[in-house]
Amino acid sequence: MNTTAVRYTNEFLSAMREQTDIAADDLLARCFGSEEGKLALRNYLTNLEYNSQLLQLPELLQNEPLLRNAVQLPAWADAKQMQVGAAFFARYASLIMNMLGLLSLPYCYAAADGARVLYYSERLRNDVGKRLRETGEFVWQVMSPNAFAPEGQGFASIIKVRMMHAMARYYTLKSGHWQAAWGQPVNQEDMAGTNLSFSLLVIRGLRKLDIAVSYTDQQAFMHLWNVIGCLLGVNRSLLPEDGQQAIALEQAISLRQIKPSEEGRALTKSLTDYITGANLTKGSIGAKDTVQLMRFLLGDEIADIIALPAGQVPASAINLLKLAGMFQEFKMVPSVSNEYRQQYSQFKRQHAGL
Repeated sequence: MNTTAVRYTNEFLSAMREQTDIAADDLLARCFGSEEGKLALRNYLTNLEYNSQLLQLPELLQNEPLLRNAVQLPAWADAKQMQVGAAFFARYASLIMNMLGLLSLPYCYAAADGARVLYYSERLRNDVGKRLRETGEFVWQVMSPNAFAPEGQGFASIIKVRMMHAMARYYTLKSGHWQAAWGQPVNQEDMAGTNLSFSLLVIRGLRKLDIAVSYTDQQAFMHLWNVIGCLLGVNRSLLPEDGQQAIALEQAISLRQIKPSEEGRALTKSLTDYITGANLTKGSIGAKDTVQLMRFLLGDEIADIIALPAGQVPASAINLLKLAGMFQEFKMVPSVSNEYRQQYSQFKRQHAGL
């Protein structure tokens, strides 16, 4: 993969705001052209769980190229780097999942135009806990050491999310709320920003907790997310090869998109209300301190944009997360698969009944 020639100019990113995921949109349009096709697609996606099921296509979907090719990695995918990236996730899984709710999602809400899609689709306003669990399950499935093996769930989970994005575009445009000045719903720029929030920003958050993420682990983790982003339909030119390119892209998108919006503030309030009620960290950190951890990780500028409550997180709360990271950093991990399963089981217990 080579994106070195790409310059993330306003002109380039504006063009990306008008581009979506044509393959997914075309598939949806064909299926939604009839009630029979719509039902066939919905049933297929509902029953899809493992990669081995992907090619068990109903008759109406037999000739759909997006589904027939859904178990193929991009030609530039590096299996060794993907393994290192999955091992990095397994080591720090519990902290990385905390970054999801405390950093990645609220960061996305600060991007005003992208936040509007989430707001109008109501996916993260209604039943926040369920939506967070769904997002969390997606991350666990694509980060599994066997995510892209026949018995894994990576390919299956990705095609379901890819089609969910296409449905979000379809219904958002039909809602009558969308304005052309915002670009297309779930466009390429927004998808690239989201991909960075799950890769670059997670690494940035870990380093803010004084976790020494090596260059090798950084590259591998970001490569794994590039592969996932590609499979989700992100344009190759928006998948940065290294940290320097990732930072340049994140800064370019932020300058264009990070701004106050009613929708972003409403989504943030739904998230913080849920966190305050459920206390996602489930440990010695109190619910209000957990919300202040969001401000610490995001920084005051973005925290103010999404109207996070003012205040400072106690040093003791930050130190608890830092100690957890240090424990994982020096912990012997003889088996990546066992470490993954152990932390995944802990995640499911933590969220049981929420």
